[in-house]
Amino acid sequence: MSADDEGSTTERPKELFTGGERPFDAEDLVRASGREPNPESLEWARRMIDEKGAAALERYLP
Repeated sequence: MSADDEGSTTERPKELFTGGERPFDAEDLVRASGREPNPESLEWARRMIDEKGAAALERYLP
C-alpha cells in the first residue's frame, strides 16, 4: 500500500510491468485489463498481442 498526498492508502499491483522494463506477456495484459488469469483470458491476451503488439497493453496503462 502507498499513501497519496491526502493521506489515504491505495493498493497497487506490485507485479505489473509496462513493457518498458522488459517484454510483456499475456498474463501482464490480462492483469492490466482487470481480468483474472485463466485459460480463456490468456488466449484472448495472446490474440490481442498478435494483432496489436505493444498497443494492446498501452491501451490499459497511463
